[in-house]
Amino acid sequence: MKNPDRTCHTVVVGAGIIGLAIGWEASRRGHRVTLVDPAPAFGATHAAAGMLAPVSELHYQEESLLDLMLPSARIYQEFTEELEAASGVGTGYQRTQTLIVAIDAADRQALTDLSSVQLGLGLEVEELTTGRARRLEPLLGPQLTGACLVPGDHQVDPRALAAALQAALAKNSSVRSVPVPVSAIIHGDAADSTAVTGVLLEDGERINADEVILANGIGTKDIAGLPEGLRLPLRPVYGDILRMRVPEHLRPLVTSTVRGLVRGSPVYVVPRQDGTVVIGATQRENGSAGLSAGGVYELLRDAQVLIPAVAELELLEALCRPRPGTPDNAPLLGRCTNPDGSDVRGLVIATGFFRHGVLLAPITAHLCADLITRKTPQIDIKRFRPGRFSSSMHMPENSRHRASRHNSSPDTVRTTT
Repeated sequence: MKNPDRTCHTVVVGAGIIGLAIGWEASRRGHRVTLVDPAPAFGATHAAAGMLAPVSELHYQEESLLDLMLPSARIYQEFTEELEAASGVGTGYQRTQTLIVAIDAADRQALTDLSSVQLGLGLEVEELTTGRARRLEPLLGPQLTGACLVPGDHQVDPRALAAALQAALAKNSSVRSVPVPVSAIIHGDAADSTAVTGVLLEDGERINADEVILANGIGTKDIAGLPEGLRLPLRPVYGDILRMRVPEHLRPLVTSTVRGLVRGSPVYVVPRQDGTVVIGATQRENGSAGLSAGGVYELLRDAQVLIPAVAELELLEALCRPRPGTPDNAPLLGRCTNPDGSDVRGLVIATGFFRHGVLLAPITAHLCADLITRKTPQIDIKRFRPGRFSSSMHMPENSRHRASRHNSSPDTVRTTT
């Protein structure tokens, strides 16, 4: 790839899947990159199931996210192929289709209603008979009442993808990794007192930079020195997730990603190439970061309703990680603005990806690389700018209501991520 017209030193704060992808794309365009993270790829990336599902992940009142999700899904195969060639490490990308199933009559109606919205938006969804669904996946349980096929929703292994990104970055002499947390961003140069000119690490080291990209999830809001008046309403959304080994005599347990509604509770089973499956996911916002015994029980119970043979699998891992959510469940992406409306020079924010971090990694990497080279991004991201919640007048009414509901609910609920 040719170098851009403008090259620079970029500090990327955060080395989850988003930060690693940004660092790799920036380095491919000829930039010098410093990645800062004390525990690379060990947060939400370590737990994520890796469903690349712009269609089946569509939620009501979140249609604007399709502007990011669909382009990212389209470039995912090219992204992983180029990464695998550069790193020599597999990413676990699979073009397996997604099967969505319903258990009782209310689940079937909810599935039908969502399919109508998806079809109305021009998305590819095919309604199936339960017989055809069982022909596709013979181990599905006997309680099915409805099913839909989403052929374009695929998957990747986030742990393998992160390892490939780290391997590719390690081969590039222009990339440096720093295992010390950032305590503050640094402002001010001779021409512009608000410009961001680097970061200050917790050990006192200062790293000067032309551009700083904050991609460290929930921790972004806690970094000192954020632009005056900037409000980043990030909230931790915790989820339990299981990894299980399929015995040889049951392989393949499923060949598709199977997502189900079981009496109103979403559950998914994602097959991996190594004979394991990922089962998830609960969702809670009550501040409890620990693994939930009740959540694990519910996942196993409902997964067995979908696929009774889940009872015969070996439980390898159960863990919980927070994902960074925002009031409208859309990312905080782009440059910040000064009080006079001009951009804060030298700072880009890329966080708040909630359910979609793995899916949106490729497009986010391209958009951030465009921003630091002063190119017009290929997608209009004004609606995702990080300062949109800095004043109540910038928050849509329905987003304020959602934020209030999320913050007031102490219960554990289930998500379709």
